[in-house]
Amino acid sequence: MFLRNCWYVAAWDIEVPREGFLARTLLGEPVVFYRDTKGRAVALENRCCHRAAPLSIGRHEGDCVRCMYHGMKFDASGACVEIPGQAVVPPNTCVRSYPVVERDRFVWIWMGDPARADASDIDDFFWHDSPEWRMKPGYIHYQANYKLIVDNLLDFTHLAWVHPTTLGTASAAELRPTIERSTEGRGRLSITRWYLDDEMPALHRRVARFSGKVDRWQVYQWTPPATLRMDAGSAPIGTGAPEGRRVPEALQFRHTSVQTPETETTSHYWFCQARNFELDNDALTEQIYDDVVVAFEEDRRMIEAQQKIVSQTPGRPMLPIAADAGLNQARWLIDRLARQEAAALGTEGRS
Repeated sequence: MFLRNCWYVAAWDIEVPREGFLARTLLGEPVVFYRDTKGRAVALENRCCHRAAPLSIGRHEGDCVRCMYHGMKFDASGACVEIPGQAVVPPNTCVRSYPVVERDRFVWIWMGDPARADASDIDDFFWHDSPEWRMKPGYIHYQANYKLIVDNLLDFTHLAWVHPTTLGTASAAELRPTIERSTEGRGRLSITRWYLDDEMPALHRRVARFSGKVDRWQVYQWTPPATLRMDAGSAPIGTGAPEGRRVPEALQFRHTSVQTPETETTSHYWFCQARNFELDNDALTEQIYDDVVVAFEEDRRMIEAQQKIVSQTPGRPMLPIAADAGLNQARWLIDRLARQEAAALGTEGRS
């Protein structure tokens, strides 16, 4: 069961073309995206109501899309506005449309009850288009359930074992984070880790403007079902980073990791690693992007292998250890929302 009454990322803004279509499966539903004549993103069910032909292989006509099987044309609300050879269009001749919001270079979609869609619930990713930050947007397709990716992101100890030459240091396996949970609204986890007088991870050393031991931090803000924002960096030891002072030479990053279920065993993953230094250095932007991709491929190999075993042994429990504190709380928040949705559906069904 997927959570539906929440905002999901559907694409980076550059993925939805000015002409033509983007076809994507989200929460098991086929969706087609295009832009109207004002450049606004539109999301419709990617299935003609007549003979189930995908609209994504149709024709983009202004604010509308025409199915190229029998020529039926649908506007941005999903209503059929033309049936060739038929003067009257029945009112039930339509496809589903979805609320869409473009913000911080993300195209967000609401897959649940449209009446409940509130754009103020969308998380803030200001570093995606701020002139004070630079990043390159990334996308990965996973052959795994999105919850396994969430587990991985909120488990810091794996850094020492999966990423020994990229993101991890030996201390990652031992240090326990500070975890704060809020149940307000959808809920939220705040997870903080400080590594004092520690080694820099390899990806920081490659771009650092100083050498030696560091005080470094990872501060996560995670909201269900699968939205992660991270403040991370390294500063020379003793320069006041734990107290909130970040000296000019300190490395400061803002990281984005967002997942949207495609099916029960496949997922979409959008990411970026933004920085606030050397903003005009395009080569550095590419280097940081490439380094993050290498690290994420390390994760993907492990998680997709994990999914294969899970699929072969469905229902077999996983035994918890101390390192699972963050991911267990995330699962609790996801399950809490699922229970709330199920209860609401049950109430509506009895009314």
